[in-house]
Amino acid sequence: MGNLSGGHVEEFVLVGFPTSPPLQLLLFVFFLAIYLLTLLENVLIISTIRLTASLHRPMYFFLGHLSFLELWYINVTIPRLLGAFLTQDGRVSYVGCMTQLYFFIALACTECVLLAFMAYDRYLAICDPLRYPSLMPSSLATRLAAASWGSGFLSSMMKLLFISRLYYCGPNVINHFFCDISPLLNLTCSDKEQAELVDFLLALVMILLPLVAVISSYAAIIAAVLRIPTTQGRHRAFSTCTSHLAVVVIYYSSTLFTYARPRAMYTFNYNKVISVLYTVIVPFLNPAIYCLRNKEVKEAFQKSVLGRCHHPRDAPD
Repeated sequence: MGNLSGGHVEEFVLVGFPTSPPLQLLLFVFFLAIYLLTLLENVLIISTIRLTASLHRPMYFFLGHLSFLELWYINVTIPRLLGAFLTQDGRVSYVGCMTQLYFFIALACTECVLLAFMAYDRYLAICDPLRYPSLMPSSLATRLAAASWGSGFLSSMMKLLFISRLYYCGPNVINHFFCDISPLLNLTCSDKEQAELVDFLLALVMILLPLVAVISSYAAIIAAVLRIPTTQGRHRAFSTCTSHLAVVVIYYSSTLFTYARPRAMYTFNYNKVISVLYTVIVPFLNPAIYCLRNKEVKEAFQKSVLGRCHHPRDAPD
């Protein structure tokens, strides 16, 4: 039952991935490798954008924010999981659990809105290229990025206000590797209808509205690209947004499946498997997709980062 104070749970126990010791070691190595590679990828992207003057444009400004978000995202869930593998102790305090949940929701909502603004940026660049500099100045890009972060953290605060008011009297075992909404709601002793309704309504606003914006932007982009007379011109225009489109498809498919999957799947370990996809795999894939698919980022990375490693300073005469 865990520690109880006046009948209220003071800590939760995260089950994580209960398997045999050899498989536990294999999972630890896997998550550690993914964690370190994700840190390295995103730090390199942020450094490349900062060091390359040609990338100081709204498109890459948003990409820098996305990489910073992925850095924060991966640090919300993975370090605690790695610590649980080492110590075999999945206990987390009530306050610690709510704090992790707050940042997890905030970052997930922020990413949804940020991806929508990135799609809008690509829409302006492809559908109205001549007026793009005036339609998307750096000041507007800054305000849109700030709106992404602000809306994400505000919606998370609203969700947490309702979830934290619920009463938890035991059991306190969460069949997950981090504090997520669904497992927590399953443990409450209170009426959770209001919290579930708020969670559902905010999910509509923070997931479906940005998704509609993304779909609308890409519908206009595809229509504009099809009007280009030459194949080379169409390829060049659409190649500027293929990286973002791939990231959107991966992120939204996993996120929507989390909310739309059959109710029966909540009782099995599918919840953890899907959560690994969008909390571990997606942050790992996003920077790799942008580096592999974006020619400008690849060239800038080779010149700014790799070039500094090979030529740290000019050789003396």
